[in-house]
Amino acid sequence: MSELSVRDFYDELAHDYHLVFRDWDASMAYQAEVLDGLVRQSLGAGPHTVLDCSCGIGTQAVGMALAGHQVVGSDLSPVAATRAAAEAAARGGRLPAAAADMRQLPFKDASFHVVLCADNSLPHLLSGPDLRAALLGMRRVLRDDGLLVITVRDYAEARRTRPTATPPQVSETRDGQVITFQLWHWHEDGERYDLEHFQLIPAQNTWDVRVRRCACWALTPPQLAKFVAEAGFTDITWHSAASSGYYQPVLTASSGKSGEAGGHGAGPAR
Repeated sequence: MSELSVRDFYDELAHDYHLVFRDWDASMAYQAEVLDGLVRQSLGAGPHTVLDCSCGIGTQAVGMALAGHQVVGSDLSPVAATRAAAEAAARGGRLPAAAADMRQLPFKDASFHVVLCADNSLPHLLSGPDLRAALLGMRRVLRDDGLLVITVRDYAEARRTRPTATPPQVSETRDGQVITFQLWHWHEDGERYDLEHFQLIPAQNTWDVRVRRCACWALTPPQLAKFVAEAGFTDITWHSAASSGYYQPVLTASSGKSGEAGGHGAGPAR
């Protein structure tokens, strides 16, 4: 799956992404509370400089900005990044956001205390070299002893059972209920799958069916942790949904001190 198709996927979804949630503002607040807690636990009260390198329309970045952090957003989708900045401003926050590939982050070395890559964004990178480039870039832009935060699906179970669909999610709008679900078509390697994202939106006594397609790499926790360690991160920790309160497993890791093994490298996104 090409990077252009991933960009197209999120460009097309950007206008409707909030409909994935029953209450998008409530979800933003809940996610920010959990993520802020993990950041404070590792780095102290802050506020901290945060790069959300797969910010989408701002589901995590807006909440973190409203919590007092100095957040910058970037996303492969320029449509999503533009909306993220606008959504923050509409809520009285500030979120500079730009279109950028997480494999080539356009930020100076050691610019941030935290790099966040949430909402199962990293698995859109389908090869080891692409994943390494992204993680090395994230480490490069982190300050010494900075914090990496990644959230992904629980792929250990998915790799075992190979589900073909996700349960439908229903959100309420002024025009009625919006139904969202995904179909998964697994590759022969048993690790990657093509994803079809369906949204059924009410439209004058019928449904407007919107379908977007991309691909994902179902990285298991040991696989992802290995890539993170190879990029030079330390203190790699998995936080289960039960322990963190977040809706996906969360990996945190430290960028370590300058000069440690692993070095900084040059560095789709969602």
